[in-house]
Parts: sequence; C-alpha cells; structure tokens
Amino acid sequence: MKNIDISIVLPIYNEAGNIPLLVKELIPVLEKTHRPFEILCIDDGSHDDSFAKLKEWHTHDKRVRVVKFRRNFGQTAAFSAGFERASGDIVITMDADLQNDPADIPKILDKIEEGFDIVSGWRQERWQEGIKSIIIRKIPSAVANWLISKVTGVHLHDYGCSLKAYRSDIIKEIRLYGDLHRFVPAIASRYGVTVAEVPVNYRARRFGSSKYGAGRILRVLLDLLTIGFMLNYANRPIQFFGLLGLFSAGLGTIIGLYLAADKFIYGELLSDRPLLLLVVLLIMIGIQLISLGLLGEVMMRTYHETQDKPIYSVREELGKHEDEVDADTEEE
Repeated sequence: MKNIDISIVLPIYNEAGNIPLLVKELIPVLEKTHRPFEILCIDDGSHDDSFAKLKEWHTHDKRVRVVKFRRNFGQTAAFSAGFERASGDIVITMDADLQNDPADIPKILDKIEEGFDIVSGWRQERWQEGIKSIIIRKIPSAVANWLISKVTGVHLHDYGCSLKAYRSDIIKEIRLYGDLHRFVPAIASRYGVTVAEVPVNYRARRFGSSKYGAGRILRVLLDLLTIGFMLNYANRPIQFFGLLGLFSAGLGTIIGLYLAADKFIYGELLSDRPLLLLVVLLIMIGIQLISLGLLGEVMMRTYHETQDKPIYSVREELGKHEDEVDADTEEE
C-alpha cells in the first residue's frame, strides 16, 4: 500500500445494512479515477454485524483497512483514527449511511486539484421533505451554519456535510477531541488554508437510523465557544481573560470610588450598602481572571516548547539554507 493518492475515511456505527450497497457504489467510482486509493473503515463499537461485513470486504479487497474500536467513542474519534492512519495525499471523509453520494467524489477531487486545501460538500437539495423538515431541521441548520461562519470566519453553507476532502499535510496537523469533527475547516483556518464548497447530492437514509438527536444543538453551541476561543485566543489567553479581568476590576474600582465619595463627602454609612460587597466581588473576580490569563500564557509557552511545535505554518518553501542542506545530507 505505497504511493497512495486518495484515502477514504469512513466512520461506521451500526451500518450493516448499508455496507454492501456502499461497496457496490464506492469501489467503481474510485477505480474510475485511475489513482491508487485506500479505504479506512473505522467501526465505532457497532452492535450489529457491521464489523463482520467490513471483515468480509477486507478479505476480498486489501485496499480496505478496518479498525474496530472497543466501544463507541463517537464520530470525532473515528475521524481522528482515520486521519492518523491515512497515507494518501488527499484524505476524503464521508458517511457510510449512503446519504453522501460516492459519485460526487470526482467532483470533490477536481476542485481540490485547483489548488484548494479543503473542499466541503454543500447539500443544496437537502430540504425537500415537507414543511415539518423545514421548520425542525432546515431553519436551525441554517442558523447554526451562519453562526459558525461568523464566529470562525470560515464561511460554509453546510458544516454538517461529512463529504469533505483535505490535503494530507493539513489534516495531519489537526488534533481532534470532543465533537469537533464538524469544525475541521474552521480549526484548519488557523494554518491559513484555502477552503471551497461544491454542491453535492443528498439521499435519504435507506437502512438504519439517524445517530443525531436534539442534544446535538447544545453540543454544537458549546463546541462553538471552544472553537471561537481556540481560533482567537489559544496562543494569547491573557488578551481574553486579561480584558475581562480589567473590566471587572475597573468596574469595581469605579463603584468603590463612588462609595468612598459618599462616605467622606456626604458622611453616608457603608455598612448596610450591598454595593460594597459588589465592589469586593468585582475586584476579586478581576484579579482571578488576570491570574488565569497569566497561567494560560505559561501553559501555552510550556506546550510549544515541550512539544517542539512552531507557532507558524509553512505552505511552500523554495531553496534551503546551506546548514539545512548539510543536515539533510548527513541524515541520508
């Protein structure tokens, strides 16, 4: 399995009914590209016959690699496992429930070959299931996509579409946890990537049941707060916590000066004034927030130095310094 051009990453959870149909659709599409490929199937602790179906698929086609989790860790963990094992220059993710159409893969590949780092699918015809679907799913989805685009600065119409393509050097830099898989384009934006969207087909699920529930909305909002902080303040936490701390302490100081004026100019008693407690609380909160920001700065410094991670990302480099050339020669 050398010189792989395309790696397909498939997170799978209780999709035994869809796997045989996926095989019939996915393999012919990839073979028509005339490019070496691999398919990474991540069984996320399925309770049905999914792993047996995948094992059979692997037996007949060694281009298929299968990873079985000990239990259900979630879609983000499945994507992360696939990204770590992918050896292709281009990594394509998609769902195994046949809602993503494998026939759209060549379109995604053509777009990324134009020079983009990430290409995301856009399910334009997704909402054709009646007024109930529009109210319950389309409107919340549109609001969520708009909000995510505003917070992250990466404007996509359909963050929820799993059919995406990434250049390998980008996806290998990203570490996922929680439920951050839907925010990969936004997380990657910190490296200065170029992102494009391509209209793709959307098909209704034929077998199995949806894995998404109402709790997903709250999780997305909480993850969005995390992403917003990571993108804007991860490397400079003092600017976030420090500003909040200065505001709190400053407000407390202003109120304190007002109370002092009341005391020394007008002779008012402060022992029964709730504002006095508020002053103490605001100043203490301000000090704690500033301290938290300083601790964050120390942690980020320790992280970068111990992990030997640069604070920049290089897209391309032409020519090397003589010392670098000599070091490469010695390694050879």
